Amino acid sequence: MSDGATPDDSDPATALHERLVATETLPVERDAGWRLGEAQALAADIATGDPDAAIVRERAGEIRTLLAAIDGTGDETADEHVAAARELAAQVADRSEDASEA
Repeated sequence: MSDGATPDDSDPATALHERLVATETLPVERDAGWRLGEAQALAADIATGDPDAAIVRERAGEIRTLLAAIDGTGDETADEHVAAARELAAQVADRSEDASEA
């Protein structure tokens, strides 16, 4: 995370990626870990560079699907990051939809 403690909430795509990165070292269940890893890779794709709004919307949708499939991680801190990441993925998808309509 940008200051080592909290995600950068000024940019939802960056904050989403940071929330998912924060789960890397936590003891999560195997299935949740796989989904978190996939979601993290997709989040990195949209948090870096300047991707097209359609790509951002697609990736954010994929992240939402992956995170929705996680019932729990087995770690309370990771669960908090997942909950925050779900909200951020929705924000990213909504923003990219607004940008493509403009």
